[in-house]
Amino acid sequence: MSAVRPSLLYVTDLAYQARGRRYCDEDVLLTSRLRADFDLALCHPLDAAALMQSFDGVVVRNSGPVLGYQKEYDAFRERALQDGVRVYNPLTGRADMAGKQYLLDLSAEGCPVIPTVDRPEDLHRLPEADRYVVKPKLGADSIGLRILPPDALPALADGSVLIQPCVDFTYEVSFIYVDHDFQYALYAPHPDRRWQLEPYRPTVRDLEFAQRFIDWNGLAHGIQRVDACRAPDGELLLVELEDLNPYLSLDALDEAGQDAFVAATTRSLRHFLAG
Repeated sequence: MSAVRPSLLYVTDLAYQARGRRYCDEDVLLTSRLRADFDLALCHPLDAAALMQSFDGVVVRNSGPVLGYQKEYDAFRERALQDGVRVYNPLTGRADMAGKQYLLDLSAEGCPVIPTVDRPEDLHRLPEADRYVVKPKLGADSIGLRILPPDALPALADGSVLIQPCVDFTYEVSFIYVDHDFQYALYAPHPDRRWQLEPYRPTVRDLEFAQRFIDWNGLAHGIQRVDACRAPDGELLLVELEDLNPYLSLDALDEAGQDAFVAATTRSLRHFLAG
């Protein structure tokens, strides 16, 4: 690694069309700021494996769901681990980076997670509801998500999907972390408008909730987003822990908030690249 100006390969799909979000705008903003401290080049996720050896580190950001290029992503991951390439976030994440199995595991352990099962013999563990969410274990960005009545569940619980009750939540809230440090929180006050986000001032109890999952994941470096919903009883329930390429909604922050996040990310990347 160069002594003064580390080089970064920044992986993003600028053309990906996400519902309610513009990935390209966020990555243009973030890369324009990171260039103050790093020599930086952008590439599409399909090009990352071929280019990564020429850089001090690889930053995986808004690269879109890997479902569209699963074979190529698996090859990139295998080669990066084999060759010791520094990938940020590190490829040791236990949450969305590894699929959705963690939701089943955490639910079985009694953690504050939306109740989740994947087998017919476990359906009795779910609370009774008029509607249930069924989504692929390897899903992302609501791809393949269906809302179904109870009688449709036994035929679908084959281990390849997650089944959860439809929670009548008050709102969804996201907590953004860099390394193990909380940065900011945003929430969607209107449940039917998930990506119309506003700043959220978390309570001490809220932060204890989010920190629990950050600590559980064990990533020493990286950007993570803890998504939760406020259940009818007032408690938070984990929706997902995004540790691969979390969208950050930087456009919902004021200038001071953006500055603070960029500074935290820059420090994290420098420490990460220094080993």
